[in-house]
Amino acid sequence: MESEGETGAKPMKSIAGQVCQICGDSVGKTVDCEPFVACDVCAFPVCRPCYEYERKDGNQSCPQCKTRYRRHKGSPAISGDRKEDGDADDSAVDFNYSSENQNQKQKIAERMLSWQMTYGRGEDLGAPNYDKEVSHNRIPLLTNGHEVSGELSAASPEHISMASPGAAGGKHILYASDVHQSSNGRVVDPVREFGSPGLGNVAWKERVDGWKMKQDKNAVPMSTGHAPSERGVGDIDAATDVLVDDSLLNDEARQPLSRKVSIPSSRINPYRMVIVLRLIILCIFLHYRITNPVRNAYALWLISVICEIWFAISWILDQFPKWLPVNRETYLDRLALRYEHEGEPSQLAAVDIFVSTVDPLKEPPLVTANTVLSILAVDYPVDKVSCYVSDDGAAMLTFEALSETSEFARKWVPFSKKYNIEPRAPEFYFSQKIDYLKDKVQPSFVKDRRAMKREYEEFKIRVNGLVSKAQKVPEEGWIMQDGTPWPGNNIRDHPGMIQVTTFQHLLKVFLGQSGGLDTDGNELPRLVYVSREKRPGFQHHKKAGAMNSLVRVSAVLTNGPFLLNLDCDHYINNSKALREAMCFMMDPNLGKHVCYVQFPQRFDGIDKNDRYANRNTVFFDINLRGLDGIQGPVYVGTGCVFNRTALYGYEPPLKPKHKKPGFLSSLCGGSRKKSTKSSKKGSDKKKSGKHADPTVPVFSLEDIEEGVEGAGFDDEKSLLMSQMSLEKRFGQSAVFVASTLMENGGVPPSATPETLLKEAIHVISCGYEDKTDWGSEIGWIYGSVTEDILTGFKMHARGWRSIYCMPKRPAFKGSAPINLSDRLNQVLRWALGSVEILLSRHCPIWYGYSGRLKWLERLAYINTTIYPITAIPLLFYCTLPAICLLTNKFIIPQISNIASIWFISLFLSIFATGILEMRWSGVGIDEWWRNEQFWVIGGVSAHLFAVFQGLLKVLAGIDTNFTVTSKSSDEDGDFTELYMFKWTTLLIPPTTLLIVNLVGVVAGISHAVNSGYQSWGPLFGKLFFAFWVIIHLYPFLKGLMGRQNRTPTIVVVWSILLASIFSLLWVRVDPFSIRVTGPDVQTCGINC
Repeated sequence: MESEGETGAKPMKSIAGQVCQICGDSVGKTVDCEPFVACDVCAFPVCRPCYEYERKDGNQSCPQCKTRYRRHKGSPAISGDRKEDGDADDSAVDFNYSSENQNQKQKIAERMLSWQMTYGRGEDLGAPNYDKEVSHNRIPLLTNGHEVSGELSAASPEHISMASPGAAGGKHILYASDVHQSSNGRVVDPVREFGSPGLGNVAWKERVDGWKMKQDKNAVPMSTGHAPSERGVGDIDAATDVLVDDSLLNDEARQPLSRKVSIPSSRINPYRMVIVLRLIILCIFLHYRITNPVRNAYALWLISVICEIWFAISWILDQFPKWLPVNRETYLDRLALRYEHEGEPSQLAAVDIFVSTVDPLKEPPLVTANTVLSILAVDYPVDKVSCYVSDDGAAMLTFEALSETSEFARKWVPFSKKYNIEPRAPEFYFSQKIDYLKDKVQPSFVKDRRAMKREYEEFKIRVNGLVSKAQKVPEEGWIMQDGTPWPGNNIRDHPGMIQVTTFQHLLKVFLGQSGGLDTDGNELPRLVYVSREKRPGFQHHKKAGAMNSLVRVSAVLTNGPFLLNLDCDHYINNSKALREAMCFMMDPNLGKHVCYVQFPQRFDGIDKNDRYANRNTVFFDINLRGLDGIQGPVYVGTGCVFNRTALYGYEPPLKPKHKKPGFLSSLCGGSRKKSTKSSKKGSDKKKSGKHADPTVPVFSLEDIEEGVEGAGFDDEKSLLMSQMSLEKRFGQSAVFVASTLMENGGVPPSATPETLLKEAIHVISCGYEDKTDWGSEIGWIYGSVTEDILTGFKMHARGWRSIYCMPKRPAFKGSAPINLSDRLNQVLRWALGSVEILLSRHCPIWYGYSGRLKWLERLAYINTTIYPITAIPLLFYCTLPAICLLTNKFIIPQISNIASIWFISLFLSIFATGILEMRWSGVGIDEWWRNEQFWVIGGVSAHLFAVFQGLLKVLAGIDTNFTVTSKSSDEDGDFTELYMFKWTTLLIPPTTLLIVNLVGVVAGISHAVNSGYQSWGPLFGKLFFAFWVIIHLYPFLKGLMGRQNRTPTIVVVWSILLASIFSLLWVRVDPFSIRVTGPDVQTCGINC
């Protein structure tokens, strides 16, 4: 090339002092204190970080002369490096880049683990070298103390295998995840990804100019940090929109994996204007109400004004967190292009999936089985997926049902993947009322589908048989097929149990029958049954404690860097759901700041009218999308992919500083300067070992690295101190502590199978969490029945952000209670958890002001915890119309024309807000109206009980449980449960309100009939408020009356009202009575 000849190799003196033509930094020097020269041909000035970035993720060649970069001393090797690169010394000291940091963490974990194996609890265990062929090792199989002989497979060094006694032919069982982590480096083909072998000098010049412009604007280079948001809010995930140069848009592999899409200004700006207008009108309305009391009904007026002020505060807390709603797009093709290459192992991160269940009689095993089957058939590399089923009831029924599920999965999984069916839960796939032949072209599909449907029906019969058998517990307890008693016969006192399998029949593991492949010979994901130890006298913390046990077990056995938790009735509806989440978690710019990706909850089996707002569409499609534009949605308990690092209490990387945040920026994100100072203070406190502020992250990765590295590997005493410090936080398990230092996951290669099983049992023991940070700063947080809200709040308070992902096809679907009583009890549990948080030290009103929680996010959390309190003013307000009708008084004085304008404006602004909200969100008016109705129904019933129950529980220590008694129902047909009547005390307050307001309507009309036409004017205002209450409670009335032989409830209600009114009119007219005319007694007297 001409340019190469003209440029030639420049002398070192001319290079010294130059700046990098990419980022503008100094070129720097090599480890030998010589000026760094990236290209030996043209000596184009490029600094070391940009050189490494080009070698790892770029086109691996000089931008000026297109000569391939050779490996310099201290640079990590990549695919394609030549052996004759003499300066590449593997033993040289490398620069401190992220890849080296990860390697260092791996070494730290290995060193700590090997030290503990030598001097600690595992001193009797050896540390075999997996590079050598190992013939036999002793491997404990189950958890009740039995051990079986095992064998490490030399054929697959990446897996640990074992065989149960008597295994014919030496068959093996896949036992743990890959222990050798593949490199994250990738080779970019410049022809495929750029469209040409090189960018060209012109393109490169534009690229350099782009870098210079960013330097002039004090932006952070793409390879070393994050650019600030275009909105100036300091929102890190907005960087995915602005970090990539236009000249790089043809490089698909380096483009962001997701994009934030703002709501069109034509829809969101009118919505914001109406919110501000409504706030102004509300202030004028409250000013009028306060300054114009009603003298003859002062008590009623005072109660109404207090209620209206509270409603205004509640509206502000609910409305303003929806100020910045956003949508998101994911690019699954870019994810595959970056992390998956044909003929190479997938570089997608491993995911550990948690499924929790307690009572198989209340949570049918068939439902849990469908959830597990959908997980095992997910569209994700099988060696990266591990499914953990937590059986907190230690039920043998769940264990047996899981074994049947594993057998059926060997047929179901290959069928699902071969024909790419959706959903991959068989019960819901076969029950779809759609054309299942659409888009199917294989001639064998129909035949295979019929055969698979028959297999599934036989599987259902077997599971139903297990359920029928489990209805009556034997006097001697359950006995397993090998004749040994089931360890969980006493659900309150039993050892921990773990069964690891790759789809052999679980109960036949003891007999040596194995099979880790499906019917087509393909490998299947791992399935792990876990039942944590329970003993009397220990606090087990219900679901939160079970989830923390799963976190520890999964860290010991597979240690995937990301976790997905699902309820047992929530199956994967979109097989690409994990890939959707990875578009955020594995994005180089955004992923390091994301603590979890929350998916909306969608439900099956709900009546088309959604009588009791079970779909909760307003919350999932409006509120959470609004929070996604601030710091992210709250955690809702299921359908959430976690960053394991965030669950361990680590803090996220610090965000870039911003000089002049505007007023709106300060409102949304708080003061950057203040946040930075508080972070520095928190860091100083952490280093000094004094955690005065509970919102400052418990510890950071940097602190741990400095502590361990500073100790020195040769100083055993110092290493012991670091080990003890970590064990105080995470518990007494060297294997688990070592796993927390491995950000990319994976099991330490030096850990033996015996060690892993031994530690897995140890970390689910009852006393493991004693005197540790579990439940207070690490994992799922204890202290509330709604542990999900509390756990997410702690992460956001540390500075993490969450993401709301709404793919076109819902990622997960579950079941919801459609019966009135069951729905109210569900809402009662949620509200009770909010009250517990409100009365705890974690209340967002006073917790976390020294952290990095944004102000609008705090308002959302405050609203999440205080909304049950609204039940008290709501109950009074719904009673006022009836009292006004019965006493002939009113809460509003006679108003002037100007005052009436403000009243009308307030109602119009309320309707306008709702209409514009539905417009930008896509929520239908029927769904919005059902939400408004159930807000009143739940408010005067479940929320009211939750307030008093929470006060009794927190202040007096009295735990009151409301039981539901079911009555038999002979109703047949669809949604039979919808019409079942189940008595519960929650039904009393709304029933009383309905009766009182109906009586008030009749009494008010009766008084107007008797008083003449002049009383009809004031009556209309009272009737309006009374009908407002009745209309909102109408779905409750329908549920109370049942089906009523299919007679519409509205007919019954209007029949009663009209009959009462006409009866009153009939009495007033009284045509059959004789009217006697005579003197006026009041005027003339009785003797007149």
